Amino acid sequence: MSITFVLFPLDRWSLLWQAKMGNVSFFVWIGGIAIGIGTIVGLSTGWYWKQRIDQIHRNLDEIIKGQPISSDEVGYKEIESIAAQIAKIQEKIRKQTEYSQRLVTERANEREKSLQEIVVQERNRLARELHDSVSQQLFASSMMMSAINESNSPIDEKMKKQLQMVEKMIHQSQLEMRALLLHLRPVQLKGKSLQEGIRELLAELTQKVPMKTICKIEDFSVDKGIEDQLFRILQESLSNTLRHAKATKLQILLIKRDESVILRVIDDGVGFHLDEVKTGSYGLQNMRERAYEIGGTFKIVSLPNQGTQMEVKVPILQKEENRDD
Repeated sequence: MSITFVLFPLDRWSLLWQAKMGNVSFFVWIGGIAIGIGTIVGLSTGWYWKQRIDQIHRNLDEIIKGQPISSDEVGYKEIESIAAQIAKIQEKIRKQTEYSQRLVTERANEREKSLQEIVVQERNRLARELHDSVSQQLFASSMMMSAINESNSPIDEKMKKQLQMVEKMIHQSQLEMRALLLHLRPVQLKGKSLQEGIRELLAELTQKVPMKTICKIEDFSVDKGIEDQLFRILQESLSNTLRHAKATKLQILLIKRDESVILRVIDDGVGFHLDEVKTGSYGLQNMRERAYEIGGTFKIVSLPNQGTQMEVKVPILQKEENRDD
């Protein structure tokens, strides 16, 4: 409008006071238009900056909640420097969080390791005390009862049966004690391979229990975690055999076939009906969970008076670096 007055100047400026548009003074029109344009420009500018401030607010709120900054709200040149500072703050918080979590994990591992060492030491102490006291007393009692039953002293039949029953109870208690001592042994292999640990365990077993053992143990290497769990499963299986099977022969198989490790334990004991075993049986459930923990399968087959067979099959996964080669 100013350009119009410059290009087409009025002879008398006083005419503007007299000019009207639709019975409204020309100056009123000019003021109204100016106010309208100013209002529109002000609202647009306010909305423009409100959007940018809202974005900053959303980004800060996401940082507070620990969420990544929305990637679809990047832009707005006016706040690029602020957005860059926000991203640096978020990265710093992420690194601090990662460090805190790593520190907590390390402390938890240290506590667990210390606790495991204490448990192992206590198990060893209990095993030594039981072996030196209760186990020897049971052995002495068994020898005495055996000598009494084999003697030709005049004892009536009823008393003789009772003495024979006591001898069987002492013998069963010996088996229970041997199974308990087997449990109390350290569950870690302590620097030995799985094969070395099994051979040592079976050698100790045959020295204490009159049982024929047949072993087929192949030499191969697997991860330490798998070795440890398989060793624990074998311990649990042998303990169950000593306590319940009344077996005279035991077969142990440890082989590697088709990228899988197979551990099999077979006895010629009394066996049992699988459907009659309580679902909450600790021994079987414990072995099953250990097998599943390393990605393996657990299978047990048993029939009354036909023995029991337990098998664990664990797949050996190929390492990432080997696949890349």
